[in-house]
Amino acid sequence: MHELSTGNGASLLLYTAPVVFKKKSTEEFSCLPYVMTLFNCLIYTWYGLPIVSHCWENFPLVSINGVGIVLESIFIFVYFCYASPKEKIKVGVIFVPVIVVFGLTTAISAVVFEDHRHRKSFVGSVGLVASISMYGSPLIVMKKVIETKSVEYMPFYLSFFSFLASSLWLAYGLLSHDLFLALPNMVGTPLGILQLIIYFKYKNKKEAPITTTVVGKWDHEKNKSKLELVVDVDHDADADDNEKKFMNAC
Repeated sequence: MHELSTGNGASLLLYTAPVVFKKKSTEEFSCLPYVMTLFNCLIYTWYGLPIVSHCWENFPLVSINGVGIVLESIFIFVYFCYASPKEKIKVGVIFVPVIVVFGLTTAISAVVFEDHRHRKSFVGSVGLVASISMYGSPLIVMKKVIETKSVEYMPFYLSFFSFLASSLWLAYGLLSHDLFLALPNMVGTPLGILQLIIYFKYKNKKEAPITTTVVGKWDHEKNKSKLELVVDVDHDADADDNEKKFMNAC
């Protein structure tokens, strides 16, 4: 039970991590991790309900993932409000299939299968895919970090809580002999470690092109001012010479 309560706490920290983003812009943040996390929460909430599991044996899954559904829905809504038209289309393209797959999963498991064992196997298999998608979605961000050598779009606390939650749920899944909880976290834990390694590798590095561009623009303006000054001085000198010649002629 200690691993379970700690896992719930770590998962809550993972779900609430994006709250700290207070900028009224999505900038280059991707909505994919949020949508995949919502998908994971939806599937495992259904997995923990008595219609799939036996009685309330997986009630902790329902509690923590129920909170996750609310939080991730809020994050996606806020992201959608501040996203550009192009990004809003991307949100829709990812979000709609997730809701359709979840709807089909609940309908098939409730209607087609008649016992808890087969329902758990079916929903657990979909949950396995959902969890791997959730833990794998930051790979897009990791690629950007490697390309830009900047961790601006991969905050430490998000990577850390992802690793912590997956490792604790892995322990709980193994101790409770539930492979549908353990297997996806066998993927999530190494990915969490990889995120932390990449973060610490690039955390002190900044993007050089931005500095170069600013300096280049400053030098251009500075040289332009010097050129204008030289032209003005030469023009004044020519005017003085012409005035002296006119006076001598008189």
